Amino acid sequence: MTDTLDRPFAPAEMETRWYARWEERGYFAPRGNGAPYCIMLPPPNVTGTLHMGHAFQDTLMDILSRYHRMRGEQVLWQPGTDHAGIATQMLVERQVVQEGGSRQALGRSAFLQRVWEWRQQSGDTIVRQMRRLGASCDWSRERFTLDSGLSHAVTEVFVRLHEEGLIYRGKRLVNWDPVLRTAVSDLEVLSSEEDGFLWHIRYPLSDGSGHLVVATTRPETLLGDAAVAVNPEDPRYQHLIGKTLRLPLMEREIPIIGDEYVDPEFGSGCVKITPAHDFNDYQVGQRHGLPLINIFTPEAGIREEAEVSGATVLPAIRIPAELRGLDRYQARQQIVAALQARDLLEKIAPHKLMVPRGDRSGAVIEPFLTDQWYVRVAPLAEPAIRAVEEGRIRFVPENWSKTYFDWMGRIEDWCISRQLWWGHQIPAWYGPDGRIFVARHEEEAQTEAARHYGMPVPLERDPDVLDTWFSSALWPFTTLGWPEKNADIATFYPTSVLVTGFDIIFFWVARMIMMGLRFLDDVPFHEVYVHGLVRDSEGQKMSKSKGNVLDPLDLIDGITLDALVAKRTQGLMQPQMAGKIEKATRKEFPAGIPAFGTDALRFTFAALATQGRDIKFDLKRVEGNRNFCNKLWNASRYALMQVQTVADLEGDSVLLAPDRWIIGRLQETEAAVAEAFAQYRFSDAAQALYQFFWNDYCDWYIELSKPVMRGEGAFGAAEQRGARNTLLKVLEAGLRLLHPVMPFLTEELWQRVAPVIGKGGESISLAAYPRADLTRVDSAADGDVQWLIQVIRALRSVRGEMDIPLARPLPVLLQGGTAQDRERVQRLRPWLHSLARTASLDWLDADAMPPPAALQLVDELKILVPLAGVIDVAAEQARIAKEIARVAQDLEKAQSKLAQPDFRNRAPAAVVERELARVEELGVALEELKNQQQRLDAL
Repeated sequence: MTDTLDRPFAPAEMETRWYARWEERGYFAPRGNGAPYCIMLPPPNVTGTLHMGHAFQDTLMDILSRYHRMRGEQVLWQPGTDHAGIATQMLVERQVVQEGGSRQALGRSAFLQRVWEWRQQSGDTIVRQMRRLGASCDWSRERFTLDSGLSHAVTEVFVRLHEEGLIYRGKRLVNWDPVLRTAVSDLEVLSSEEDGFLWHIRYPLSDGSGHLVVATTRPETLLGDAAVAVNPEDPRYQHLIGKTLRLPLMEREIPIIGDEYVDPEFGSGCVKITPAHDFNDYQVGQRHGLPLINIFTPEAGIREEAEVSGATVLPAIRIPAELRGLDRYQARQQIVAALQARDLLEKIAPHKLMVPRGDRSGAVIEPFLTDQWYVRVAPLAEPAIRAVEEGRIRFVPENWSKTYFDWMGRIEDWCISRQLWWGHQIPAWYGPDGRIFVARHEEEAQTEAARHYGMPVPLERDPDVLDTWFSSALWPFTTLGWPEKNADIATFYPTSVLVTGFDIIFFWVARMIMMGLRFLDDVPFHEVYVHGLVRDSEGQKMSKSKGNVLDPLDLIDGITLDALVAKRTQGLMQPQMAGKIEKATRKEFPAGIPAFGTDALRFTFAALATQGRDIKFDLKRVEGNRNFCNKLWNASRYALMQVQTVADLEGDSVLLAPDRWIIGRLQETEAAVAEAFAQYRFSDAAQALYQFFWNDYCDWYIELSKPVMRGEGAFGAAEQRGARNTLLKVLEAGLRLLHPVMPFLTEELWQRVAPVIGKGGESISLAAYPRADLTRVDSAADGDVQWLIQVIRALRSVRGEMDIPLARPLPVLLQGGTAQDRERVQRLRPWLHSLARTASLDWLDADAMPPPAALQLVDELKILVPLAGVIDVAAEQARIAKEIARVAQDLEKAQSKLAQPDFRNRAPAAVVERELARVEELGVALEELKNQQQRLDAL
């Protein structure tokens, strides 16, 4: 019965074989008549590759999907990918440039054809990688945010919102990427602290009575200043509010205004207000009716003439000739020089500031005034807030609802247009006079235009596309076939749970809630499980620039050191970091990364999935869980080896205390796992499964079964049949219990174990998930085995402390205790003899003086091991004294290092923490050695 289990556990071949079978046979499709259970895969970018965050999140979703599928529910895990407007266009455009061409030379139609060709050839990388992870999505339903069905739905939503007055076109300030020349969302902007300067500029009062000093980090924007603001409560400047200043270099007058936005304590207490180039200034400008003066081109160059808009009408503003057409940073240099020449620059001071950069281009983002399409969000936000307040949507952990409410309470209109070619082109056409016609298709727009103008006219379609997040906001219902009314929407909407990271609660989660309520009059999901972000073992964010990124497929398949170094040092934004990254990588992974297999990685993710904000990923945990896989493999091999033929399981059987105990522990574990999954406490479920298999089943039950299978003591055929059946039946149920977390290993083992006990089936993934029956918990057997474990541990502790070889049986004396202790010693003697290797078990009278012996206590029971003749006391004393001296010396060195101020101040926090932990470990070890010394002295 051992066939394939004779070889060592080797996951690679097994994983490929089982996944192909699962997918080919359609096991991931919804089936049966159970309650519907639906999860939407947050669509990864079509350009993406599987990173640790994906792997972590996908593992959790797959655990839930497999768990509910095995519980008989109709499970749909809906997969798909996002067209990733900016990332995909950049990737293909780079290819075109490398071929000597350009996007503009190709033209829109030909370029889009190239993008579609790339998508057909290379756009499925991440979904192939998800399969390697074991993701049980229904791939037959895979969607793409630009497929025909979703494109139709996106257009329908846009048109309906426009008809309802919830989409409009307006000139507003946006995050602008001057390299990509498009608006970008906040999520696509990465801000980090950089070294810069504060330029303190003198702004002369118009009446010639003096000047105000204004500090700025962007002197080039003074060309677009509309005012200087002071705090109305600042006594230094109250008398100046309402007066005007001469704007340096531009020689136009601007007002001094009072606004509470100004912090009197920062700088001089005077702030230049540039409404067209700063988000805060824009708000100040709106409050005071200031003009919006745009000085930049879309490439962040200086315009020839400022573009002025807003309520205040100004004459044309010409930019000084020497600045026109310059890049913003070239203009900065010339402006600073001109200010110095005119004695208008008071000082330049070093200053650290947060600089926003585009996550794709790396360019500094410019707040830019431009015409864009917007969603009027307030009417959509109100019902979305109520849905969470009324409990129709529950956040897990609950504290994330506070974040949701905070953002929803401050929500602003959503800019949904992007100046790209790849994406959903906005369904709006412009007439000869600029009138806008929003329609589902061009024919409908032509009809509306002809009706408006009284004759057919040429129309020009808006070249912009929709923000990728717009189509993603519709994902829960458009993937099910909306706007058609069909059985999928009736069955699976609202979906059951959304699994997502906290960083996109605003950008995606809130918008899905708003859109679902608007178009289906119901929430898109009942629960939102918000998980933390995967960081490295030191708690640092994984990033290419830090060189600490781990590829989940490298953990599954393994990677050589040289290949890992090459992967981490290629394509760096800062090539000068390559040497440092290589050195750190070679130190951390001197032999590369071994192949751990998918199941070990998945179990690690589950074990780390606490309901906290961050997850520290430590490779040692994966290694430990690879050992867990090996242990399960070997335990299954042992269990199968006990059955030569099916007849070995048939006939009368007797369940002994260990058999009844492990059956009860299985029920308790089933209950604990079900409760953990219900509360999204994946780490608790993993801990319960690990405890059951590693400790209860492998370390104890298998060992307790061995004396029975060997027929020691009075154990006969009936007891052996009981143990065989229990070994296999508990293992079979346990494999089903573990399957959602470790799908490949459990399938391989279950296909061997289940048929032996008459279970079988096509796949463990379709077998029934175990449900706890707590009436099968036998408290008497539980008490017996817990007592037995305590006594065996006590005797093993004596062996370890006194360094007594396992081959030497121990003479054991027992004293005190209860009547139940005496009864248990008698009844459980075969296991004590076998597992504790006892030579004898004798009782001493309560008042008898025991010989010199090592003592252990189990409640009131004294367990004594006379050491005369068992160990050489003098030799052991000498060994312990030598070990005490060594550990004491190591402890003194570690304490001295920590006592040095330089070490604590300069060493990384993680290194200091490790040294503190080492001191604690050495202290515990020293104390234990001294205790051993005292016990030996007492002999």
